[in-house]
Amino acid sequence: MTAENTATPPVRGRSTRQKRAVWAALSSLEDFVSAQDLHRILEGRGEKVSLATVYRILQSHQEEGLVDVLRPDDTEAIFRLCAREEHHHHLVCRGCGLTVEFAAPDIEQWTEELAAEHRFTDVQHTLEIFGLCEACAARLRDAS
Repeated sequence: MTAENTATPPVRGRSTRQKRAVWAALSSLEDFVSAQDLHRILEGRGEKVSLATVYRILQSHQEEGLVDVLRPDDTEAIFRLCAREEHHHHLVCRGCGLTVEFAAPDIEQWTEELAAEHRFTDVQHTLEIFGLCEACAARLRDAS
């Protein structure tokens, strides 16, 4: 994130104090964070933003393509500012949470073909692949 990205979120609609606070908090984090943890961070900074407002802002940012969202193992969704502007997917370590963003043109083409075959339009998709990064796999081997 550049300094200009941390000040004001590039969002549609009004730029409110709450949106700016959520954006600044997200900009300061490298890892994914749940809405509840983000709310705790905001409270720790003395920001007055309700948990419901945090959820609403994160949902808005997701719809605008400004944040990545993961739902690991059917738990609470976690959020992070997008590092890539174009459509992308994620490879996520189940051990430490390391996340690698990647583009997959073959998947995009397959998705379009599949949708057309079944006469679907306005198709959206996400792909998250969960595994163990090299470091976590090594720790697991060493522990055995």
